[in-house]
Amino acid sequence: MELIQSFSVDHTQIVPGIFISRTDTVGGGTVTTYDVRLKKPNREPVIDVAAMHSLEHIIATYLRNDPDWKDEVIYWGPMGCLTGFYLILKGSRPPRDIFGLLLSAFQSVAAAKEVPGATPVNCGHYLMHNPAMAKWYAAEFADYLTANADNPAIFEYPKAQRLVTDDGRHFFDS
Repeated sequence: MELIQSFSVDHTQIVPGIFISRTDTVGGGTVTTYDVRLKKPNREPVIDVAAMHSLEHIIATYLRNDPDWKDEVIYWGPMGCLTGFYLILKGSRPPRDIFGLLLSAFQSVAAAKEVPGATPVNCGHYLMHNPAMAKWYAAEFADYLTANADNPAIFEYPKAQRLVTDDGRHFFDS
């Protein structure tokens, strides 16, 4: 089997930031999946599950209500490894072009009075929320983005280097 694109990223080198995970053509249009990475994989503790869930609800609501972006948003959701989120948008923009949107989204968490949709009718696990910790993680990431806005490393994936044999096979060490 071919290694999927997100596994070709060198997770030992990635830093928090905003990266293009993949770009696809769907129904004649382009959609882009962004990796919004809050934590260094395998080097920092992951995001608390309940806080991650609250961030998912709060930021998804923010993105889908932003007047300039709501029609572009397809998906916002957590990574299984709990180090960040995926954002899928219509079109193809470099990560720097969505920097302001994401900075505003994470900054907006501080003002959240409640977690939108955290009811038994609206949520599959409505008791698993931690808005206080969500605010802490959001502030930490917003501060990081602000401090690193001019750092190209927060916008470009470090790629894993793979040896290609003379006959075109990819070598993966263990």
